[in-house]
Amino acid sequence: MDETIKNHSLTSHVNGAHSDTRTQKREDYLEWPEYFMAVAFLSAQRSKDPSSQVGACIVNQENKIVGIGYNGMPNGCNDDLLPWSRSAENKLDTKYPYVCHAELNAIMNKNSADVKGCTMYVALFPCNECAKLIIQAGIKDVIYLSDKYHDSPEMTASRRLLNLAGIAYKQFKPKQVKIVIDFNSINHSDVETAQST
Repeated sequence: MDETIKNHSLTSHVNGAHSDTRTQKREDYLEWPEYFMAVAFLSAQRSKDPSSQVGACIVNQENKIVGIGYNGMPNGCNDDLLPWSRSAENKLDTKYPYVCHAELNAIMNKNSADVKGCTMYVALFPCNECAKLIIQAGIKDVIYLSDKYHDSPEMTASRRLLNLAGIAYKQFKPKQVKIVIDFNSINHSDVETAQST
């Protein structure tokens, strides 16, 4: 069969009966808020913390990511020599005096001159220490998913600081509770998919 005819035949098959799914734009794509929160959650997968994996994503007014971070021990500090426990008789034997929160790391990892006027997407409502950093960095909005420590003194202080600084914060309400990343999906060609339907 002539190569031109074969290609035309294949194109006709793909664009024929299946044109309604292959020539129109997808409707189930990720919207910006879901995308940025998903980036924060994906970043959290880098955390070695056995109990809390938290990620943060900073976005500018043009919907460009300018900083990503996750919770972990400071650079250059061997995390095998530091404790990961949440509780111990001596506070120095817990992770809390040592670990860097995702918000701090996202701000420190920024790839722009500053993060003034940006929005931070973060899995957990920021603690008071992170609220200070957010304020000092000039971030204007905080979008968080969980507020499970709402009544703790740290979160109460955080809300007080954010309110005083005029920084807006709101809870993220996902449209879908799970996003699956399938590395193998790129290996399925449009032609294969069309022929199998």
